[in-house]
Amino acid sequence: MALQGNLSELESRPVGRLLWHYSLPAVVGMLVMALYNVVDRMFIGQGVGPEAIAGLAITFPVMNLTTAVGTLIGVGASAWVSILLGRREYERARCILGNSLVLTVVNAVAYIVVFAVFLDPILRVFGASDVTLPYARSYLLWLLPGLLLTNLTFSLNNIIRASGYPRVAMGTMLIGAIGNVVLDPIFIFYLDMGMTGAAIATDIAMVVSAAFVLRHFCRKGVTVGFSRGIYRLRRSIIVQIVSIGAAPALVNACSCLINIFINNTLLRYGGDTAIGAAGIFVTFTSMLTMVVLGICQGMQPIVGYNYGAGNLTRLRRAFWLAMWVSTAICTAGSAVGLLAPQWVARVFTTDDYLIEVTANCLRHAMLGFAIVGIPIVATALFQSLGKSGKSIFMSITRQVLFLLPLMWWLVGVMGVDGVWLSFPASDILATITTAFMVWHQLRALRRERPGGGA
Repeated sequence: MALQGNLSELESRPVGRLLWHYSLPAVVGMLVMALYNVVDRMFIGQGVGPEAIAGLAITFPVMNLTTAVGTLIGVGASAWVSILLGRREYERARCILGNSLVLTVVNAVAYIVVFAVFLDPILRVFGASDVTLPYARSYLLWLLPGLLLTNLTFSLNNIIRASGYPRVAMGTMLIGAIGNVVLDPIFIFYLDMGMTGAAIATDIAMVVSAAFVLRHFCRKGVTVGFSRGIYRLRRSIIVQIVSIGAAPALVNACSCLINIFINNTLLRYGGDTAIGAAGIFVTFTSMLTMVVLGICQGMQPIVGYNYGAGNLTRLRRAFWLAMWVSTAICTAGSAVGLLAPQWVARVFTTDDYLIEVTANCLRHAMLGFAIVGIPIVATALFQSLGKSGKSIFMSITRQVLFLLPLMWWLVGVMGVDGVWLSFPASDILATITTAFMVWHQLRALRRERPGGGA
């Protein structure tokens, strides 16, 4: 079977080449995922105005929630698929696919209905003012139907990659992203539909991506594909998926809460312009973290498969290589944000005052960004090993234990600048915590039965 050849390289091909082979498509896929939002923000900021950028920033908690649902299922499922393929348990891997499909649909429908019914009150809680509410509403109301397809694409795309098809996973995302880039200017400028047009363009692009993802699992000859009997929800499988997916899902859920806190704090101390600056900061840094997450996704099948197969030397090599590459990327991104903040801001807006506020934000908030990749890769390691408790703890460390308390304290002392400075402070504390946990885990691997905890 063709897939068996794809799997065999996970235990025989040189780790450096293997990480490149899996990470490059994953990085492209994650950047493509980010581009759905980034392209919207660029066209909206340039074509609609600074108030629209601020309105779009109000919708970030919804995007975080959408991603949380996708990662809860997709990351947890892909981690277990890799481990099970390493053990040659193909039927159980297929059952994880079927359960993931059903869980994704049910969860997405539930939160979409809630947002559709209570949209305006929710946006007010998220920090919308009388000025930004109409922009946020017109964008999100039309985007809601496409969020189901976003979750479906993200969740199942992870399984495509974990089952040995990284280039297919990349291709399914590229198709939708290219469509979004083409459709956005048509709907926003040519059809003069503004925020609504951006949302409709994204919806159409996600329809295309979801169709190609589903098509892969219908192909004959794939080891992990759609078949009878895999869709009945099984408690043991749900627990496995959620236990690992809970960590990255918590990251995005915490991001949702933090965005709400940030938006309301900035509205009080800096107004809508400060919210717009935060939106640009989040957009820029999300592109960089998406690259790191892509590297983590490329690392995950290598670590998970070799952990299941008992090859700990290759596991450690993949982890350290991913760690160094991710740190280099974050360092480069930090240099751009610190040395050329006005250039970054001008990509998203032509408003001089918003550019000035954004530049001040980047100079403060990105002081510790060079080390952000370290806790991200470490969390991915724990997920790949099936260590749900440790991955969950790592996920909440930076945002809940450090960022939120620091932000609350520094805002009272320094105002808006306190919001920006809380980011580097929490990055440093999270990295120190990460170093201790990784050291302990790598020592434990020498004593532990490979594949344990499944």
